[in-house]
Amino acid sequence: MNQQIAGSVVLAVALLLILGGVLAWRARLRRDSGLTAPIGVPEHAEVQARYETLYVATTKHDHSLERLAVRPLVYRARGELTITDRGAALSLDGSPTVFLASTRLIEADRATVTIDRVVEPGGLIRLAWRTDEGSVVDSYLRVTGDIGNTDASGAALTDLQRLISSQRPDAASATGESA
Repeated sequence: MNQQIAGSVVLAVALLLILGGVLAWRARLRRDSGLTAPIGVPEHAEVQARYETLYVATTKHDHSLERLAVRPLVYRARGELTITDRGAALSLDGSPTVFLASTRLIEADRATVTIDRVVEPGGLIRLAWRTDEGSVVDSYLRVTGDIGNTDASGAALTDLQRLISSQRPDAASATGESA
């Protein structure tokens, strides 16, 4: 009889925890329902590089432990990061392609920690960008593909940084080019 009572208590607590998690996630979805990512790749965008990637999360800018449910970047997924001459496209399994025009991109650097994920030092790419509503958010990617003997994550980061710096007026003047 005591085992039945203990089992019932453990089951009830487990069900309460699951219910609490579901309700908290639904509240987060409602809270972030106004945040959206741009969808679709512009015509005539020239592909410069492709990388197999895991999309990990999107968080508030500089708050790596506060997840945002930016549609369609709500759930973790496998996909492909495509660098074009006009921006970066993120094609995730089961979701429409998100296209971040180079004018939306703010910075790209390495990260080690984000919500639900800790990896080796510098194992994630943090990509800061503006949502359709103008909020700055950070999306975390883990490049998984292999491109020969080259560090694929480092190559993707370099491509993203090059894309971002090409849109800054000070980048052209630093190289002596006219804007």
